[in-house]
Amino acid sequence: MALLGGLWGEFQQHRHQAIRERNRQLARSLSLTDLALFTEARYTRHLSQADNHAAFQDHPLALEHFPSGSLIFPPRPFRGRQ
Repeated sequence: MALLGGLWGEFQQHRHQAIRERNRQLARSLSLTDLALFTEARYTRHLSQADNHAAFQDHPLALEHFPSGSLIFPPRPFRGRQ
């Protein structure tokens, strides 16, 4: 039974890899951007499309007023050493 479970897991992994690759090729051929996670602010809508100062577009000390802004991490260069 354990052997069948292992084989099934291996089969599923290859199947999902093929699906992921097909989806990646489709997104590339259609020139799609990344996944739109939120519909609120433009800097949370497409994370790869936001500029570094988008969260402070009102003024540098502005508080985040969109709930989605508290759910995403800041861009990698601003996270510091981890």
